Parts: sequence; C-alpha cells; structure tokens
Amino acid sequence: MFSKRLFLWMFFVVSLIALPPLVIALGQPFYIDLVRRIMIFAIAAVSLNLILGYGGLVSFGHAAYLGLGAYAVGILAFYGVTNGWLQWAAAIGVSAIVAAAIGAVSIRTSGIYFIMITLAFTQMLYYLGISLEEFGGDDGMRLKNKSDFGALIDLRDPVAFYYLALAVMLLSVFLVSRLVNSRFGMVLRAAKSNEARTRAIGFSPYPYRLAAFVIAGAMCGLAGALYANHTNYLTPGLVSWQQSGDLMFMVILGGMASTAGPVLGTFALLLVEETLKGWTEHWQVVLGPLLVLSVIFFRRGLAGMFYKSDA
Repeated sequence: MFSKRLFLWMFFVVSLIALPPLVIALGQPFYIDLVRRIMIFAIAAVSLNLILGYGGLVSFGHAAYLGLGAYAVGILAFYGVTNGWLQWAAAIGVSAIVAAAIGAVSIRTSGIYFIMITLAFTQMLYYLGISLEEFGGDDGMRLKNKSDFGALIDLRDPVAFYYLALAVMLLSVFLVSRLVNSRFGMVLRAAKSNEARTRAIGFSPYPYRLAAFVIAGAMCGLAGALYANHTNYLTPGLVSWQQSGDLMFMVILGGMASTAGPVLGTFALLLVEETLKGWTEHWQVVLGPLLVLSVIFFRRGLAGMFYKSDA
C-alpha cells in the first residue's frame, strides 16, 4: 500500500513540475496561473483538514485566515512595506493570533454552537473589511507591489511563483502528515473519536485542539499571502462564509482525514468549475448536482479510490 501511495504522489508531483515548460511549449501559459491558484487553495484546504478531518472541528470560518493573510500583505504594501519576509511573517502571525483568540472561545463549545461561533467571528471580520474605506471597503484594494524576496525569487516571474506555490503546498502536506502521525496527532484524533475516553487516560483535548486550530490558522494565513500576490487584488469576499464553505467542500470531496484528500478535492472542484465556466454561464446549475452525486458515490472522498484514509 505504501509503495502504491508513494508512486501516486511521485506521479502527481512530477506532473506538476513538468507542467510549466509543457504549457509554454504549447502556447498555453494560462494554465500556469490556473494551477498556481488551485495549489494556493489546496494549502488552505490542507490546513482546514487538520482541524476538520483529524480534529473533528467543523469550522465554518476558516476563510477568515485566508483573508487575514492576504490583507496583511496588502496593507503593508499599501504603506510601502514590500519586504516579503516581513509581509509573510505578518500574515502568518496575525492569522495565528486571531485563530488563538477565536479558538480559545469556540473550542470550549461543540456541535452547532462551535459552527455558529466560528461563523459569527468570520462575519465580523467580513463586515470589518467592508467598513475599512481606506483599504477599498467593499470594492477591495489593489496590491501595489508583489512581495519582494530580493534575488532569492521573483514573484513577478509566473513560472518562479508557480514553483514556489508548489513547494509550499508540498511542505504543508508534509507538515500536516508528520503532525497527525505524532503523539500530538494521536491525541487529536483520539479526542475526535472518543473525548470521554481521551480524558480518562489523562489527556485534556482542549490544549491540543487549540494548538491545532492555531497551526491551521497560521498555515491558511500563508495561503492568503500567496493568494494576494497571485491576484494582485483583495476583497472582503475572501473572508465570507461562502469561501469557508468552498474550502470545507474541497476537504470533504477529496476525503477527510487523508493526506491527499484536500489536494485532490481542490484540484477536482476548481478544474471542474473552470471547465463548466467555459461551457455555460449557468455553470452553478450543473456543478451543484455533480457535487451532490460525488458525495453520494464517493463516501470516503476521491482519495478513497486510491487508498484508505490515514485516520
């Protein structure tokens, strides 16, 4: 099973590495931007899988950290701070701090109460973004300059930026995989499976869940920093509950509590969405039933077709 999993990952990674020179040779550079966008959202989905798939925390506000990371980069650039290291550190730090604050309150609850609290916090941040007229308000703001990393990497080069997004995506998958297979991850998964038994053997789930919540928020903030540089334009819609729902469906479609699930789900959802957009302007009418059918027939997600989940 391990050899099959490793082969599939190698094939996937090699395909992504080979994509830029291939599409450039075919005169289709658009696909570099498309796949880069998908990989950025895959990072956000991987971070959500840590708390949703492995922790059982149904957060309906995860897009808040995507927006916070993006706006951290945008606001610093607005004031003339273009140093990439500083911008991305701020994106990660702000997202982690806000995640700690939200998690400290919401994790004390469970079920529908947890969902509603995370949704409420996200809506608060959404309306805050709309009210900040200095940064564009509801109209959004344009990123003045891309993050500057000096001679290390030029984000104005689409191919270099593509490979950076690929590296960050693979690193995020690796980190989450190591986390969930560590003692920390075992406690997190045990609390999801049976919280009372976890307490009985001497582990309080709260600090583990809070730590996972903060890590997931910080990782999603990094995805937001990448997304800001990808689009060069930021809107409060990034923080909306609809965006959180999209991230959640990426995880569910791919397969919760699996290493490859969030990545597969993100690629499948966004590629199908892009295909339908080119076919009809009423693409949502077609996409909806397709998503319903996918949930019905792929009970363990798309990853379940290849190997069993890690949980």
